[in-house]
Amino acid sequence: MADKEKDKVKKEPEAEAAEAGAPEAEETEKAEPTAQELLNAEKDKYVRLYAEYENYRRRSQKEREALYAQVKSDTVTGFLPVYDNLERALKLGCSDEAFLKGIEMTMKSLEGIFEKMGVKKIDAVGKPFDANLHNAVMHVEDEDAGENQIVEEFQKGFTLGDKVIRFSMVKVAN
Repeated sequence: MADKEKDKVKKEPEAEAAEAGAPEAEETEKAEPTAQELLNAEKDKYVRLYAEYENYRRRSQKEREALYAQVKSDTVTGFLPVYDNLERALKLGCSDEAFLKGIEMTMKSLEGIFEKMGVKKIDAVGKPFDANLHNAVMHVEDEDAGENQIVEEFQKGFTLGDKVIRFSMVKVAN
């Protein structure tokens, strides 16, 4: 009987080892991915990283373009008071022809620079009032003028591309 118990004890550890070894073998096979799975995982990481980089690059490009447009708009806005003063000087006139000629040349030069930068004047007098382009500061009753027609412009308005950088200050009839 002692021999049977010894055999049983011998068989049990062997059986236990065999039974225990079988799941360990399956776990190690499942735990270790194949070379193809590793390659696919690395490829997926690369594709995601590349997509993130492309999104970052596009976003940075848009931000640079927006910043350039904003700086350009701010620069032109800074020169608009100079334009206004030159326009007032031309309206006043002058007895000195050389001085008047100098003011006209300066105004043409400034207008040429604005044109190169894409700045356009907003037409106002005689046009219907448009709140997207004009700022009505006065209202007058006038039978000769049409409904919501601009009869006088106090300050010239400008656009840069599709953006209004300064609204025209106008007097509107009726």
